[in-house]
Amino acid sequence: MAEVSADAITLDLLREAMATVRSSPLGVIKTPMIPWCQTTLPLNINCNILIKLENMQTTGSFKIRGVANQFARRPKGGRFITISAGNYGKAFAYALKHNGSKGKVVMPETAPVSRANLIQSFGVEVERVPNSSLMNVTNRCIQEDKMTFLDPFDDLDVIAGHASVGLEVLEVNPKPDVVVVCCGGGALLAGIAAAIKLSGCDKTRIYGVEPEGACTMYKSFIEKKPVGMDSKSIASGLAPPFAGRLPYELCQRYVEAIVLVSDEEIKAAVSTLYRSGLVVEPSGSAAFAAIVNNKIPELEGKDVVCIISGGNIGKDELANFPD
Repeated sequence: MAEVSADAITLDLLREAMATVRSSPLGVIKTPMIPWCQTTLPLNINCNILIKLENMQTTGSFKIRGVANQFARRPKGGRFITISAGNYGKAFAYALKHNGSKGKVVMPETAPVSRANLIQSFGVEVERVPNSSLMNVTNRCIQEDKMTFLDPFDDLDVIAGHASVGLEVLEVNPKPDVVVVCCGGGALLAGIAAAIKLSGCDKTRIYGVEPEGACTMYKSFIEKKPVGMDSKSIASGLAPPFAGRLPYELCQRYVEAIVLVSDEEIKAAVSTLYRSGLVVEPSGSAAFAAIVNNKIPELEGKDVVCIISGGNIGKDELANFPD
């Protein structure tokens, strides 16, 4: 299959994907956006922030959006395989069960066991392997078991589905000054950035946020090509072994910069959000962590959107966070 370029992402394609996502039988919802000032969350910057709550999405994260668009363009039945640290795998498993299909998730050993158990509860097989073996094991299953690979982030349909988050943001605030989004493989960041920029928001600054120990997109920006690394972070959902090629191209075109947060800052963010009544996983709290730790420049007096991307965190994980 020929590689898709960033030029393939048009506003018409993103709007079509949004219609697909909203009409999906998988039950994707339009998640709420709430003003930061109407919460008990601390803020030491004089700006107006809206928080987009994808932790309230079907299957607990934004991933169901990309999966809904991806599965709408794949035949029913068959046997599928993917790679995931949790959230994409959960949405993938949910879609497989809904469609009556079979599948397998290859998961890094560093991902929480509770995520693997959750995926298995949908009747989908999970194989936990070292990060360095993810693609080797996946390719073996494709060849030996004749399974079809669904890419969790370097996929046009996934990116277009995730772009619906950006289009929903613009329904509430048509001209945001700043949008802050977590970044793992880059599909969510790429989709949101493309949706906002292609909608005419030329002056909107869009920032991606990565963990310091899993900064593949940050390094890709420096080296001017998609790169990989031995990613390690408490935010396992933001720690793929490499940045996606198509997400990288789109982020290069539409994203202002990638900023980094430490695992300690992520842990503190999870705890702060929890104390304010918001259950957010480490990966989902990265954008919030960047804002409260002053990693995003020139926010004073600006209209800002913070994407809370997921809330799949088990009781066993929450017990390890500070009060």
